[in-house]
Parts: sequence; C-alpha cells; structure tokens
Amino acid sequence: MLELWETLQSFTMEMANKLNHLLWEGPIVYILLAVGLIFTLLTRFVQIRHIKEMFKLMFSGKSSDAGISSFQALSMSLSIRVGTGNIAGVATAIFYGGPGAVFWMWTIALLGASSAFIESTLGQIYKTKLGGEYRGGPAYYIEKGLGIKWFAVLFAIAALLAMALFMPGAQSNAIGAAMKHAFSIPAWATGLFIIACLALIIFGGVKRIAAFSSYVVPFMALGYMIMAGIIIALNITAVPETFMLIIRSAFGVDSVFGGMFGSAIAWGVKRGVYSNEAGQGSGPHTAAAAEVSHPVKQGLVQSASVYIDTLLVCSATAFMILFTGMFNTQAPNEEMLVHNLPEVAKPGVEYTQAAINSSFSGFGTSFVAIALLFFAFTTIMAYYYIAETNVAYLFRNKKVTWVMFITKLILLAAVYFGTTNESKNAWLFGDIGLGIMVWLNIIAIVFLARPALKALRDYDAQRKQGLDPTFDPKKLGIKNADFWEEKNKENYHATGTTDKK
Repeated sequence: MLELWETLQSFTMEMANKLNHLLWEGPIVYILLAVGLIFTLLTRFVQIRHIKEMFKLMFSGKSSDAGISSFQALSMSLSIRVGTGNIAGVATAIFYGGPGAVFWMWTIALLGASSAFIESTLGQIYKTKLGGEYRGGPAYYIEKGLGIKWFAVLFAIAALLAMALFMPGAQSNAIGAAMKHAFSIPAWATGLFIIACLALIIFGGVKRIAAFSSYVVPFMALGYMIMAGIIIALNITAVPETFMLIIRSAFGVDSVFGGMFGSAIAWGVKRGVYSNEAGQGSGPHTAAAAEVSHPVKQGLVQSASVYIDTLLVCSATAFMILFTGMFNTQAPNEEMLVHNLPEVAKPGVEYTQAAINSSFSGFGTSFVAIALLFFAFTTIMAYYYIAETNVAYLFRNKKVTWVMFITKLILLAAVYFGTTNESKNAWLFGDIGLGIMVWLNIIAIVFLARPALKALRDYDAQRKQGLDPTFDPKKLGIKNADFWEEKNKENYHATGTTDKK
C-alpha cells in the first residue's frame, strides 16, 4: 500500500510539473507584456495620465448595504496582491533570474496597470447583486460581455480551484517556514493557528473581510516600507551601483549575469504577475464589490494597487536584498553565479531575513516572519472571497450555504496542507493555479476591451465638463450591464433624472 501511495505521489508531481511547464514556459510571458503594451496604447497611457486621480479616488466614495467603499475595495485588492510574492517571490526571482528580474517586475507592473484597469472596469460594468451583495469578476463579464456561457463557467471553476485549493498553500507555506526559522515553531502548530484565525474571518462574510483588510493592510505595508527605507538609508552609497546592476542584468550585458537575459524576463514577469496579479482576473472580483458612480473610478483605483504592490513593496524587498548583497543566483544550467549565502539558505524568505539581519543582527528573522504572517494571511483571506464569488456565480439564485461551507473547509485544509508541505510543491501548485487563471482571463479581456474603452472615453468627457462622472451603459451602446440599467431606472423614478446630481 505504501509503495502504491508513493507511486501515485510521484505520478501526480510529474504531471503537475508538466502542466506548470505548459502554462509558463511557453509564450504567456511575452503575451502578458504585449497585452499590457496594447492596452497602454489603447487607453492612451491611462495608468500614467490619470495617476494623480488614482490616488485621489482611493479615499472617495462610501460603502452601502450592498457594496464597500473604494478604499475598502483597494484594501481587499492589496490583500490579494501584497503577499508571499512580495517577500519570497522577489527573492526567488533574483535567485533564478538574477538582479535583472527586478527590472522586468517593474515593467510588467507598469504595463500590467493598464491590464488591471481594463479587467477591473469590466468587473464594475458587468457586476450584479446576489444575496444582497455586489458580485462580479471574469465569469460575470465573460457571460454578459462575450455571451459565451461555457467559457464563463470554465473560468469560474478554474478560479474556484485556484483560490480555494491550489494557491493558498504557497502563502501558508511561507508563513510556516518563516515562523520555524524565526521562532522554532513547528509547521503543524503554525498551520493550526492560521486556519483558526482564518475561520473566524471568512465565516463572517465580505463585510468582515473588507473591514479587516482596511485596518491591517495599510498598517502592514507602511511598517514594511519603513524598515526598507532604513535599510536603504544605511546602504545609500550602493544605490547607483545597484540600479546599474539591475539594468545591465535585465538586458544580459552584465559580465556576471550575461547569460541570464531569458531567465530575467521569465522570472521577473512570472513573479511580478504572481505578486501584482494584473491580468490574472483576481482584481475584478474585489473591484466589482465597490460602491462607485462610474466603473472607471474603480478601474483607476485598481491600477494604483498594482503600483503600490510592485513599484513600492516588491521594490523595497529587492533593494534590501541587493543593497546588502544577501542573495545567491543560479544560472539555467544550475551553475552558481553568485554565492553570498550558504546553500542551506533557501531562495525566498530567508534572503529578506538575512538582508535585515545584516544591519540589525537577529531582528530581521523575527520582523520578516511577523510581516509575512500579515501579508500572506490577508492574501489567503482575499482568496476565499474570490472563491466565494465564483461559487455565487455557479449557483446563482439557489441556496448554496452548504457549497460555501464546503468551500471554506477545502480552503482551510489546503492552507494546513500547504503549511506542512515542501516549499517547492506549494509553489508548484500555486503557479499552476495562477497560470490557468491568467490564460483564461487574458483571452477574455483581449476580446472584451471595447466596453472598458468606451467607459474610459465617457469618463474623460464628463471630467472635461467638470462633472462627477456617472455611468449610463445604454447611452454608450454597452449591452447586458443589467445592474447599471436598473440603478439608473431607480434613480430616474426617484429624482426624475439619471444624473445623481
């Protein structure tokens, strides 16, 4: 029996590795860059020309009985984006792709912000109200915008599997590894603690998730950025040299990392997407939950969340690691190009811990462990919300209390299993879950960009007139935006006009 179990495990891992290779070793990296560039051009660099408004809109709008505020939606979105990828993922990218991977993380963030704008605006346009709460996301806009029900169902199933089963393990595994390294807490104990805390929140619904995120996410991000700022200040003389190293390595012209060009792009984009999730299809779920007067408003807020995640938090990790030299880099042929840390230091959390320890002996290990606990925990919490939203889509207008309950149990089991499993296996299944969602969502938003572009032109036109933009899909020729059509009807009957003013 034991031999049969080992054979089954071996077969499962072999198939998982092949699937991961199929999803990520092909053209997807370049497709993501190309799609981001195309959306940047079609939106006339929306992520740059509206950057001031992005940050202004973060704090506008109020929650309602059915929806949450823009800031709460931003916090939930950052809960998804700011996680293990910001600490362990950055270190892994540097190990496999060299310092140049950081440049490609920045690139996919800049271009991906336009993809995040498109998908999140679509999430708002085609959102609906189910069970007294706003729901939306790729499954909803695929069905309503593209009119392809089977494709929408396929995405909903893929997202449910990714968020409830495949991806939580990578987050909880990093927490377990950090806690063991910092405080010698066994993985099983950390796993039990995580699922106990998680259960208290996810059984409370979206309002509790949003409230927890709005308090914890800004606090944890600010604390991490302050620590990074101190480390950078202590190594300020290394700034010019490090920037030049990143640029040279990104294009394969550095003397040490000259053969890493392909790896730098691949790992920078893959870990960048894992971190900021632009184009993955996770952001539209939280974007749809926001109470706004125009879909573009939340599209802009979600673009800003990509910047916060990658250009601030990921960069903070990268700078701490590179400025202090606390990293190793392995070439594609497994030759060690940089060997500053012992081989027992696994690429990931331990690199960031070593970077802080180099300036504050012994403090970095515990600080990163606690930071990662908050980062990854809130990400898992947001994963559940996305899984729940796709359950609501699959079982619309039906009582699905038992399905939601089973989804919660599956996620909690996946979290515990991921905490106690090997790191490489947790990341492997996390990458598979991410890859499936990315492929399906990118196809959808490429064919469905027009409504988002129409909404953007309408928003810009109203802003030029000095108005606070409101949304009328019928006027723009956008069909099946049922929520907004009904909202405008209700507003008309109440005030005699569709203009909220």
